[in-house]
Amino acid sequence: MQNNTVSSSKAFNLKKLTNSKGFSAFTAALLAILMGLIFGFIIMLIASPANSIAGFQTVLFGGLNRIGDVFYFATPILMTGLSVGFAFKMGLFNIGASGQYTMGMFFALYVGFMWDLPDSIHWVVCIIAGMVGGLIWGFIPGILKALLNVNEVITSIMFNYIGMYLVDMLVQSNSTMYISSKTRTAYLPQSAQIPTLGIKNSGVNVAIFIGIAFAIILYIVLNKTIFGYELKATGYNKHASIYAGMNGKRNIILTMVIAGAMSGLGGAFAILAPSTIAGSSMTYEPVSVIAANGFNGIAVALLGSSNPIGIIFSALFISYIQRGGTLASLCGYKPEIIDVVIAVTIYFSAFAMIMNATVAKVFKKRRDNKRKNTNLVGNSEADEAISGDRKGEA
Repeated sequence: MQNNTVSSSKAFNLKKLTNSKGFSAFTAALLAILMGLIFGFIIMLIASPANSIAGFQTVLFGGLNRIGDVFYFATPILMTGLSVGFAFKMGLFNIGASGQYTMGMFFALYVGFMWDLPDSIHWVVCIIAGMVGGLIWGFIPGILKALLNVNEVITSIMFNYIGMYLVDMLVQSNSTMYISSKTRTAYLPQSAQIPTLGIKNSGVNVAIFIGIAFAIILYIVLNKTIFGYELKATGYNKHASIYAGMNGKRNIILTMVIAGAMSGLGGAFAILAPSTIAGSSMTYEPVSVIAANGFNGIAVALLGSSNPIGIIFSALFISYIQRGGTLASLCGYKPEIIDVVIAVTIYFSAFAMIMNATVAKVFKKRRDNKRKNTNLVGNSEADEAISGDRKGEA
């Protein structure tokens, strides 16, 4: 009897797990990735049939030989992914992650070059400065949305360009930061660089752990606090949340501020990362191009279903597949082939949840029909047994 109880309890827990939103999002992401990879292989097959197998194997397994770079390149897009995903939870589309990222990069650069601080805290202050830079650039679209109801998509995308041109102008006008003969910034002092993890031929550093810690904090805030509940409630139905007494305007501003801070951290992590060449560092080249990591963050957030924990894994996947994609040139393919794979993966992730729900509904219907037929057979047998007993009594 006890074993049956334990068994049914386990079965119940398994059923509860498979019916959860998290499990559905996970299977939807896997389905989107699988379909994206299949589509990428078809493109490779069309482009160069002879090299398609080798090229696809390089895309799939090339990142294993550059695992340090996988974590290194995943760090900035993890932060921009958290930025976009956190705003999504509030029902806001933070398409301005690139501008916030660039502004955070500039603030980190400025503190790195212009502030004379003790070596032990210099890089920490640079990171905080990067957070402040992104925070400011997220606050402006947030307050415009909250007070004037200006669409955040319009303001944030315009602030991408404003931030890019403003940073380029400020960098080029600062002789300490900018070397005109090299058309890029000088090397940062060693004290301003984030401590490395010591993996050979890779710039991976402790920022990856800081990024994961922020993801966990955001997960706790969203799922275990009143503030997080209010944000999600406002995202589901703004009017109902206001009717329930929630401060919608304050939540909009706070959401965009936190989202901006996450993107700013991404910019700081990118520029403060140590270089693999001794005596050098990462540099910034003002070429009036919007930072791609901001838009990569949108892909990461979509693939991770805007869940902070899911975003960690989606950032690692995007970075991993990109590292393999850069090696595809060894098999005669352009590195842009991986952009096609990522784009298709994100495209499929947009409706993979619908496909997942449809498949689940079909299986559930079949299971219910089977259970119904079983009950009918059981009832029929019971009726026959009762009828037989009555005949015997007669």
